[in-house]
Amino acid sequence: MTTPPLSAPPKGEDLITAICDIFSSHGSEEYLGEPVTMAEHMLQSAHFAAEAGASEATIIAALIHDIGHFTSAHGAFTMQDTKDRYHEDAGAVLLEGAFPETVVACVKHHVAAKRYLCAVDAAYYAGLSEASKHSLTLQGGPMSAEECKTFASQPHLEQILLVRRCDDQGKVAGLPVPPLEHYLPMMRRVLKAGHDH
Repeated sequence: MTTPPLSAPPKGEDLITAICDIFSSHGSEEYLGEPVTMAEHMLQSAHFAAEAGASEATIIAALIHDIGHFTSAHGAFTMQDTKDRYHEDAGAVLLEGAFPETVVACVKHHVAAKRYLCAVDAAYYAGLSEASKHSLTLQGGPMSAEECKTFASQPHLEQILLVRRCDDQGKVAGLPVPPLEHYLPMMRRVLKAGHDH
């Protein structure tokens, strides 16, 4: 059996191992000027998705929505950045072909969802953290009316917006939430669902 090139995204159990490795090696890093680490942010996002009664696929999407910060060729975002690093695209590339389309869509579009919500909901922008407002300017600011119309036709819009709102919630210092291990059986079920389709 030949070993696939390193540039090929891992699949199945190898992908779960890669995700676990990212959590263990990068989880303690600062999360973009927020009062939580990267791991705390992603675990809190999943926790809020579960609390909202989201599907397993949406909970897993919330858990790994920022995985592209660690797989992007551009490196992770910092508060000193003056241009976008497109972590959402890097994350989607890692997950495509393994996870169900819903999960990939939530990861790929969670940045666009922020731009969309800023355009359609004035209260939403007011509730964003300073770091999130900073990255918004790098990501193109609120969507235009035309962009909003196109974005609103996304097939997984409801799940994408839920993941975005959980992303915004997942910034609470010291909040006790279940560990990554809690989500691994769920992640395997969601992966299997993606494989079955």
